[in-house]
Amino acid sequence: MSLFPRSLVQRAELLLGDCRDAKLKIATAESCTGGLIAALLTEIPGSSDVVERGFVTYSNEAKRDSLGVPGDLIADFGAVSEPVARAMAEGALNNSRAQISVSVTGVAGPGGGTALKPVGLVHFGAARRGRNIIHEMRRFGDIGREEIRLKSVEFALELLKRMI
Repeated sequence: MSLFPRSLVQRAELLLGDCRDAKLKIATAESCTGGLIAALLTEIPGSSDVVERGFVTYSNEAKRDSLGVPGDLIADFGAVSEPVARAMAEGALNNSRAQISVSVTGVAGPGGGTALKPVGLVHFGAARRGRNIIHEMRRFGDIGREEIRLKSVEFALELLKRMI
């Protein structure tokens, strides 16, 4: 019995296989998903040869301490922002032995949203050593906390696939 929909597990299995073929290891840096990306990847037997580590950096302090996200970046743009998502992805690589990383920071709700950063707004970063960090933003809408988090996990897999 899986915590995740079978279709999502199958996508993760394919991603892990592609990473094995490319000899790439993954690091995750998660805020609003609270470790769900790493949980999905490590639910698959044998994933330890691909999943290097996962950072759950829910608080601003954790983003600074574990990933090296500059405090002034968080102060200037907020934790849910493009610059912070990019810094989280970079920090995951800098603080691991992985070659690719993905980061997620957003407003999963049900509270915490504002007019500028509504519930369902999620920023993603993805990085590969020696390449530019990419950023994507999604507005999933106020579809419920669980659904926002699952859609974020699904999109993170897509970004990791792009990094291969």
